[in-house]
Amino acid sequence: MTESGRDVEGCLACDLNSGRQDLPGGRIYTTEHWAVEHCIGPLGLGALIAKPLRHCLRVGDLTAEETGELGPLLQRATSTIEAIVEPDQVYVCLWSHAGWTPGHIHFVLQPSWNKQSQEHEKPGPFLQVDMFRSGESPPRDAVEAFAEQARQLLGSAPVITAGA
Repeated sequence: MTESGRDVEGCLACDLNSGRQDLPGGRIYTTEHWAVEHCIGPLGLGALIAKPLRHCLRVGDLTAEETGELGPLLQRATSTIEAIVEPDQVYVCLWSHAGWTPGHIHFVLQPSWNKQSQEHEKPGPFLQVDMFRSGESPPRDAVEAFAEQARQLLGSAPVITAGA
């Protein structure tokens, strides 16, 4: 997993892209260069991942075409999360490390609610750390239902372009 390329066996993101690993809810949306899917970790129902289809370790290694699709895709995916689960905020953050080793980059789009302050002391990355420590992933049937709603919304969402 040290080189950028099309598909790297053993990379979780690539294995999910290729179908070598089970993906609850399946792929939600695809552009020419990006895939959107529900997060398989414990970041809650409605947490999506946007990742390049090719194995890419650094944002600086994205092509102009990949970069051009990224902003509109993050906006559309965030709007989709907001429409389905009505959070107070959607965090968008880049993840690319596993044990201090660069991995397939992916953007996590995580809904958050102010009511989470009752169970978690701090928001943002602190909330994510708490959720990973809990290890509680959402039920598969709920992920599949969310993914189907998101698939319908993302598939019909207008493309946002500069100046629109």
